[in-house]
Amino acid sequence: MRRKKLPPGCQASGKRPAFGRPELYDIVTGTRYSLGGGVSGWDFKRKLISRGANFLAQFLLEPGVSDLTGSFRLYRKNVLKDLVNLSISKGYVFQMEMMFRAKKMGFSVGEVPIEFVDRFYGESKLGGQEIVEYLFGLFRLFTFVN
Repeated sequence: MRRKKLPPGCQASGKRPAFGRPELYDIVTGTRYSLGGGVSGWDFKRKLISRGANFLAQFLLEPGVSDLTGSFRLYRKNVLKDLVNLSISKGYVFQMEMMFRAKKMGFSVGEVPIEFVDRFYGESKLGGQEIVEYLFGLFRLFTFVN
């Protein structure tokens, strides 16, 4: 019996995809902030910072996705190349800029809920400096790219 290769996220039967038809999108992004998604292992402060960062970006940039600061994404090769070549940001802002530019360039984006589990080892790099850089980066995108 010959096995058929299934697209990512498809059930073994191939009849019911877990999150739509990912092959129909230019970008598929994981979201912690939709039905079925979530975060495990973060304290209230970390959740508040993440939600606040996403809310502010949603308000200013209107990117059309619910989770701008997550990095669980699949890109078509040509789309990724186009977006990276235009990108001016680094750090946390880079993820946000990629989705912002994708919308402006008319790329199709699908979302899939994910459950993010905090790291077991090491520490987050998120601190005061990263928050300031994020705010400046967000302002730069809103002002100059928009």
